[in-house]
Amino acid sequence: MIAAGKVYVTACSGFQQTRLHVLCYEAASGKKLWERQFWATANTMCHDKTCMAAPTPVTDGERIYALFACGDLVALDPSGNLLWYRSLGRDYPNLGNNVGMAASPVLSKDVLILSMVNPGDSFAAGLDKQSGCNLWRFEQPRDLNWVTPLVINENGTSEVLFQLARGLTACDPENGRVRWSFTEQKLSEVPSPVRGDGHLLVGAGGVLALRPGSEGRSASVAWQSSKLASGYSSPVFHDGRVYAVNTAGVLNCVDAANGKSLWQERLKGKSNQYWASPVVADGKLYAVDEGGTTTVVQIGPQPVVVAANPLDESILATPAISGGAIFLRSDQHLYCIAKNRTNP
Repeated sequence: MIAAGKVYVTACSGFQQTRLHVLCYEAASGKKLWERQFWATANTMCHDKTCMAAPTPVTDGERIYALFACGDLVALDPSGNLLWYRSLGRDYPNLGNNVGMAASPVLSKDVLILSMVNPGDSFAAGLDKQSGCNLWRFEQPRDLNWVTPLVINENGTSEVLFQLARGLTACDPENGRVRWSFTEQKLSEVPSPVRGDGHLLVGAGGVLALRPGSEGRSASVAWQSSKLASGYSSPVFHDGRVYAVNTAGVLNCVDAANGKSLWQERLKGKSNQYWASPVVADGKLYAVDEGGTTTVVQIGPQPVVVAANPLDESILATPAISGGAIFLRSDQHLYCIAKNRTNP
C-alpha cells in the first residue's frame, strides 16, 4: 500500500509465523522509516503457499490499518505509533483455518470493514475506525474464502459487497443492513470483484457482469465470459475493456459492454501461475507471475508485448503503481522500478 510518499507493507517471522510486522518505507528512496512488531494472539497455521501477512493494509490518510491472517488487527498513525490493537482470535476463539485467510480490510468513511469467512467463527463486520469496536456484525456461512469486499459509491450512496461461493450480498456500510443479493449462480472464492462500465465484474468460472441490484431487488446478469477465467488473480477493468490472466498464462481481453472476446496474448513469464492480479498504467498492462517475471503489454486494438522482466524470486502479491513507478513485493524484497529515478 502506498500513501503520501510512503510504502506500507506487512510481514511475519519467527517460529510458525508468530511474529507480526508492519513496516514503512520512503517511496522515493526505499529508506526504512519505521517498523513495528507484534506477537500473534491466535493460531498461525496455514498453507505453505501463504502466510499471516497475506491481507493488504488500508489507510484513510490519517491511520494505517493492518489485518493479519491470524485475526490480529492494528491501527497505527503515519509515524508508526500504535492507536489500538484488537485480537479477533480472542474475541472469536474458533476463527481461522489451517489454509490461511487473505481478504483485506476496506474502508467506507468512518467504518473499517472486514470479511472473516472461514470454517470457524465466520462473519462480516463493520468496525469503528477510531476505536476498533464493532458497529455491526453478522454471521456468514462457514467456508473457505479469500475475497476482499468491494465498496462502491453511486449517486451519493455507498454499498459494500461481500462475495461468497453461494452469492453476492450488498450491505449498508454504516449498519450492515442487507440491501440486495444475488444467489442465482455459484461464484468464485478467490478473485475479488471489480467495478467497470456500470457493471460488477464478479468471478464465476470466468467473469460474470452484473447490473447492481437495488433495495430489495436482486442484481441481474448483463453478460458472462468463460474467456476471463483465472485461477487466483482478479480481473482488471480499464477504458471499456476487461482483462484477466488464465492458468495457462494467457491474457484475455473482452469488451466490458457485452463480454465479447477481443483478443488474447500468451505471456512470456517463467510460470503459468499468476497469483498477483494484473494492473494497468500509462496504456500498459503489467502481469507478474509466480516466478517473478513481469510481462509488460501495450494494450489497444491488438496487444504488443513490450518486455518480460525477470526478478527470479517468488512473487504472489499484486504490484502497486504510484508516482511513475511500479512497486513489487517478493518473498524476500521490496522493489521500486522507475525510469530515471535516483536516490537522494
